[in-house]
Amino acid sequence: MSAKSPVIVDLKFIPEEVDAAIVGAFPGREVINLADPAHEGRDLRGIDYAVVWKSAPDLFSRAPDLKVVFSGGAGVDHVLTLPGLPDVPLVRFVDRSLTTRMSEWVVMQCLLHLRQHRAYETRAKQHIWEDLIQPEAADITVGVMGLGVLGQDAITKLQVMGFRTIGWSRSKKEIEGIETFDAGELDAFLSKTDFLVGLLPLTDDTREFFNAGLFAKLSRKGPFGAPVFINGGRGGSQNEPDVIEALKSGLLGGASIDVFQQEPLPKDSPFWDLETLYLTPHVAASSDVKALFTHVQQQIDRLESGQPLQYLVDRKAGY
Repeated sequence: MSAKSPVIVDLKFIPEEVDAAIVGAFPGREVINLADPAHEGRDLRGIDYAVVWKSAPDLFSRAPDLKVVFSGGAGVDHVLTLPGLPDVPLVRFVDRSLTTRMSEWVVMQCLLHLRQHRAYETRAKQHIWEDLIQPEAADITVGVMGLGVLGQDAITKLQVMGFRTIGWSRSKKEIEGIETFDAGELDAFLSKTDFLVGLLPLTDDTREFFNAGLFAKLSRKGPFGAPVFINGGRGGSQNEPDVIEALKSGLLGGASIDVFQQEPLPKDSPFWDLETLYLTPHVAASSDVKALFTHVQQQIDRLESGQPLQYLVDRKAGY
């Protein structure tokens, strides 16, 4: 029996989490964690598998014989833009924990805006005891853009909290009990949306999709007057100067953003100082590294037993 191919791990995650998850992962295989200085300059030829998240730009030139590349997250644009990406299957990460974490973040952000948390936070710092008029979730229509696994789960959990929900995707999706819209119905979707949730993949069609023109088409009939923008998808899908100006001008009443075009976000970015923005550092759906390695092992087992890989990325579509 031939020796099992090692697995390259090149993940820009919390190093301690990666180190802990590697223990016991991929039985019978060497795990080459490129964050370990011991592997610096190592010859990576002849290795079949790599698990990557924002990997080194020279990875594919160093590992020219890869048979499969596994993304460390649901998004894959960070892989598709790497130089020298080989023409091999690219597998995205799909897991219950990742889906649940994203839905938790989306629901939390919607509740923070619904319950006017920032306004109460400001008053508390000023020692002001004041009750604000409080709408309920049923008064708010949350429009979710992107109806894949993450979007559909988020809609389900938002409904549990009592929000009215609608969904949009480029091609029509049928979801029981949910009004859905396709590419040709974008304006109709936006006109009904009080809180806009972005969970779109990054493609040529979605780059800077969230811009001033789109924000101007959102509903202003909700209880807060101005709409809210919540982006947990990809940073490249938002026109950042437009987002900043929309928050300053009141075109948007508030926002929650987890993803940015440049990460880490520069220390001098205007985003840090926007009072109506909740900002998180790309942690909405942080991958559970142990779950990620289990997922990769399952896919390797499928491949090596003659079964097809699951969760393959369509490179033309970008997801």
